Amino acid sequence: MSPRNPRNQIYPAYEDLPGAGRTTLLARLWRIRTELLLIGGLTLFTVTTLAATQQGRWIPFIMLTSAVSVPAVTRIGRNWAVAHFWCVVSRHRLQRTCLETTMHTRAGRIPLVLWITPTTTGEKALILTRAGICAEEFEAYAEEIAAACWARSVNVYRHRRRAHLLIVEIVRRDEAPGAASPGLDRLYGRRSWMSLRSDIEEPPDLRTRVLLKQIG
Repeated sequence: MSPRNPRNQIYPAYEDLPGAGRTTLLARLWRIRTELLLIGGLTLFTVTTLAATQQGRWIPFIMLTSAVSVPAVTRIGRNWAVAHFWCVVSRHRLQRTCLETTMHTRAGRIPLVLWITPTTTGEKALILTRAGICAEEFEAYAEEIAAACWARSVNVYRHRRRAHLLIVEIVRRDEAPGAASPGLDRLYGRRSWMSLRSDIEEPPDLRTRVLLKQIG
């Protein structure tokens, strides 16, 4: 059994775990940055729309409502919204997993999710670890992270030169043929990251298994 198996706690016992979640105001604001930007955007949109209608100017009202409604009725717009919705969900579930496990420091600080983007199979999160936490810790808790994010599996990659940076890849589905990843692959490239597993097996395709049974 690996010494970093999550059942082998890095602290003496569960009752000795430090209280998690005590962090600075700036860190708390960073965790909810998407929600704050969304609230700010909706507030600005509402105020601008009301001001335009009260002054009898309908052209700004039509332009603003079209900018929101047109993407919503297209397939690309809906897919974009759904993909980024899951990014927000996964970010919160990752943070929750760190709070509920030993992936936080004795001062109660958890790693920072610097950036999370959609991929062809799910999401990828770029994470900055705290002192006392490493990529191997995330690999040990891969099953817990996958369960918390309601995903199929989780893969962890460490930066080749900067050990405090890692990527958590959340796999939800099979890769669609011809699909391109818009996020971390393009920005950082695949060569900058190394997997913590010697071989990453693809999860079984249950649909193929069911189809074979039906044919048999």
